[in-house]
Amino acid sequence: MLTSILIIAVSLVLLVYWFRYTCVLLVRNAASPCPSEASSRFSYDSVQSRLETGEALDPLEASLQKDFDLLVYLLEHAAGLELNSIEDRLLVWDYKVMRAFYRVAKIAAPAQARTALKEMAAVIGILAGKLGERAGVQSRA
Repeated sequence: MLTSILIIAVSLVLLVYWFRYTCVLLVRNAASPCPSEASSRFSYDSVQSRLETGEALDPLEASLQKDFDLLVYLLEHAAGLELNSIEDRLLVWDYKVMRAFYRVAKIAAPAQARTALKEMAAVIGILAGKLGERAGVQSRA
């Protein structure tokens, strides 16, 4: 019985480690930034620059959440703009995990909360860029 619990616990720890490592690699190795047309509609770029100035974190998180909600709306309602790859789905999960981590860390560890917001902004930038590429390819076809 104890062995089974230990195996399950170690497996869960390894799964969490794999998820975080994969998400960090996806964010780090992201392709080019989002086109200027799409970046004007989203505020993730300004949030990233305002994170360096030491502003209050809650308005920045609310701004990122609006961007994420807009992305989700576009993905759900635009024909042919769904997230097909596992990498895209992992990035969406990473955003949600980082948002939950931000809510926990903003009181106890503001530096880690700021890092979570940076990763959330990077994820939105990557997804917006991919969405813009797909929309551009479809409009040319």
